[in-house]
Amino acid sequence: MKSLKDVMSTDVAVCRKEDTLYDSAMKMKERNTGVIPVCSEDKTLLGVITDRDLVLRGYAERKPDTTAVKDVMSGELFYESSETSVQEAADTMAQKQIRRLPIVENDKLTGIVSLGDLSLEEKSNEAAGSALEDISERPEVH
Repeated sequence: MKSLKDVMSTDVAVCRKEDTLYDSAMKMKERNTGVIPVCSEDKTLLGVITDRDLVLRGYAERKPDTTAVKDVMSGELFYESSETSVQEAADTMAQKQIRRLPIVENDKLTGIVSLGDLSLEEKSNEAAGSALEDISERPEVH
């Protein structure tokens, strides 16, 4: 089975933790994506900011567009190496309920992989479909 280096995107827009919510929202719009990795100057991955973070931790909390990304970015960070198999990545994404996974080598961001990237590979299409099904499942409310 292929590894993530075979399917990941390497042209990744990033934000700095000091960038504003407006800056990250504009990058998401320009790239037509719902997630932007947050990195230091040397590309060390610090976190990610998602469209959901912008809405729930930003705008719904009445934070202005000038709020720093660090104040609303996702605290829990999941990532893999480029050598990780597509199946392992799909399993991680399903287990952690995430649709995009940063790729890190030597603590530096080198790419990102989405469920869409996984589904383009014939043999990994089933893994991606299974991951999406698990991610899309709604937990029971008691």
